[in-house]
Amino acid sequence: MYRLPLTTSLVFYGIVTALTQNALAQSDDRLADLSTVTEAHLANPPSEDWLIWRGTYDAHGFSPLQQIDRSNVDQLGEAWRAELQQGPNMATPLVHDGVMFLASTQDTVLALDATTGDELWTYEHRPTTFPSSKMGIALHGDKVIVPTQNMHVIALEARTGELIWDHEIKTTLAGAVPYSLRGAPLVANGMVLQGVTATMIPEGGFIVGLDLDTGEEIWRFHTVARPDEPGGNTWNNLALEDRSGGSVWVPASYDPELDLAYYGTAPTYDTAPLLHSLNEEGVSNDALYTNATIALRPKTGELVWYFQHMPNDQWDLDWVFERQIVELEVGGALRKVIVTAGKMALYDALDAETGKYLSSFDVGIQNIVTDIDPDTGDKTINPRAIPNAEDSNLLCPMANGGRNWPSASINPNTNMLYLPLAEICMMFGPTSDTRGLLSTGVSIAAQPMPNSDGKFGRIQAIDLQTGQMAWTFREVVPPASATLSTGGGLVFVGTLDNRFVAFDETNGNILWESDLGDIPNSFPISYAVDGKQYVAVVVGQPSPFHASIWMGMVNEFLGDSSPLLGHTRSGPAIVVYALNN
Repeated sequence: MYRLPLTTSLVFYGIVTALTQNALAQSDDRLADLSTVTEAHLANPPSEDWLIWRGTYDAHGFSPLQQIDRSNVDQLGEAWRAELQQGPNMATPLVHDGVMFLASTQDTVLALDATTGDELWTYEHRPTTFPSSKMGIALHGDKVIVPTQNMHVIALEARTGELIWDHEIKTTLAGAVPYSLRGAPLVANGMVLQGVTATMIPEGGFIVGLDLDTGEEIWRFHTVARPDEPGGNTWNNLALEDRSGGSVWVPASYDPELDLAYYGTAPTYDTAPLLHSLNEEGVSNDALYTNATIALRPKTGELVWYFQHMPNDQWDLDWVFERQIVELEVGGALRKVIVTAGKMALYDALDAETGKYLSSFDVGIQNIVTDIDPDTGDKTINPRAIPNAEDSNLLCPMANGGRNWPSASINPNTNMLYLPLAEICMMFGPTSDTRGLLSTGVSIAAQPMPNSDGKFGRIQAIDLQTGQMAWTFREVVPPASATLSTGGGLVFVGTLDNRFVAFDETNGNILWESDLGDIPNSFPISYAVDGKQYVAVVVGQPSPFHASIWMGMVNEFLGDSSPLLGHTRSGPAIVVYALNN
């Protein structure tokens, strides 16, 4: 065996030691140099940081960084990778001043050097309980604010990971599935806003407003209207204990000028008592505030306005997803507009200040809504879609989407939106006395779309100003992550077959792709440190209610020809890319 001379070995050892010590010192410096995150930073984040769940308060999922662009993205290579814990998650890393903050599963919070993945500190919240997939965390001041599996919201010191405050969100009711915190907190106007998932628990979901300095609960807004309050007459005269739903499991967006936080709410699974109207004056089965956009004052929880997109949802079509704020020309003048879509990928546009309905546009998957009132946004339901005990019908999309929690991104410079989709339908019905997901007992079985060509995945580019489809990319496997749009003219997305793909934002051509080793069921981000741009995505922590279901569908439809069969999985990790130079 060849051995290095002793002097050479000592020199080599000295170089390695020096490099290691330099890296450790640099990591220590990152924490020491970490600046305070101000309200001004959150309102207008530095381009090199990723401070909020989708990058900015308006939930665009857009990075203005341009170092990685269409001309050089083919030179992108893996910069570093750090292992994470096993378990479902939908993580979004946050980055500030070269430090990455990430909530892994098992209520473990990590601070990493964003250039190397070196661990700076770790915090473990105990005890953990029912595993809940969480979308992210929040930053403000010197705090990292984290929702936990056992219904606590905690604040950690950003430089040390030490606990600052710990608030338990008190609940008195229970159900087959416990309460959980899935959405990232929103910090706005001195408050921490946190949505609560209640699934089938009586009295439904809610949002809490916590004092940013102490964690004390200041207000609570219930998303299921109480019988004696406005909207209380929209539940077919059900008693409060017989009402459920309205979960809030996607983070809010926020407009600092209007001082409004915008949340989406989920439907109810207890659909049977609401299936038919009582035909009583002053009573409806709309089920407020499910499937609605609600605009709240962060300081008080005051409901300023709401718009219900899909009353009496009998199909689990979920209008809970991101509310994105854009400036569009309406009637010859620029207005702030909220755009949002449920699982049907049917978008509604609302005035951000008043909630007034403006318009809708449809990506062409759904067959449940047949008409929309151009003045009110009221939707006409296909009679064949209404549950009954006699027959079944092919409805599109499947109850899992269409679109689901993987968020669309928007390039604000072009007002182009990039939406990840699955082209999968369902045989719906008949109803029965055996309860399934929905209490009507309706049978739901996944089916390909009519005349399917075996391609189930789709990325759709949409011009928000016109509502027109700009380009469409389709392939066999559905996307598994949110999209990320960048100032370099790129759109990134992860797929069910472990790939990370970069598209040309102008035409949908694939410019680069990489094998991640595992499923990227998360929210990609981009950031820069010391003048170098990075793109990061979490892999290997797929949600059992999303990726696993879609994998099963594709395998069932395609059998032995499914590209998902035999895929190996490397395990949970944060994977970070940069240019090879």
